[in-house]
Amino acid sequence: MPDLSLRKPTEPPPSAAAVAAALGTRSIVLIGMMGAGKSSIGRRLAKKLDLPFVDADAEIELAAGMPITDIFDHHGEDYFRSGEARVIARLLDQGPQVLATGGGAFMNPATRSLIAAKGISVWLKAESDILLRRIKRRSDRPLLRTADPEATLNRLIEQRYPVYAEADLTVHSRDIPHEVIVDEIIAAVAARLGLGAAVAQSSTP
Repeated sequence: MPDLSLRKPTEPPPSAAAVAAALGTRSIVLIGMMGAGKSSIGRRLAKKLDLPFVDADAEIELAAGMPITDIFDHHGEDYFRSGEARVIARLLDQGPQVLATGGGAFMNPATRSLIAAKGISVWLKAESDILLRRIKRRSDRPLLRTADPEATLNRLIEQRYPVYAEADLTVHSRDIPHEVIVDEIIAAVAARLGLGAAVAQSSTP
């Protein structure tokens, strides 16, 4: 039986305020597939960190003056991806913030490099059955308007997951309260930033 007396007391986790302060000008950038929860979890994360929340897709629609589905229909995916890269580059200069990106944004090598330089990337990784169940509720996913959305989703997962794995951090998105995932993200970012109990205690009101 191990000697429990030799164990060190558990250190309290860094506070959300300490994590936000340690970011400096960097953004927390959420990446992952459609349906992974980037927007819904991102809003809660931003609120807990007292940071702005920005949805890249919403900013793209604002810049283009039309919904993303219309951009795809009228101009094609290449046009959309070009605009997406420009918008994300602009947004990354506005940190610190929580930035939710579209599912294909991280596939762009230039965008990945910018995120690495100006942010901390967090992959919200979800299993295909969870994603499919979530995205079936919505009809605004241009890449899934196919005869077999499940096959299309699985093809995208096969293409994208090896690239998503290059993210700084991975947190699993699953069917649990979003607040739990938010806390997991904050803990993972804190560890990435090298924060410890001393920082958390000194930053706690």
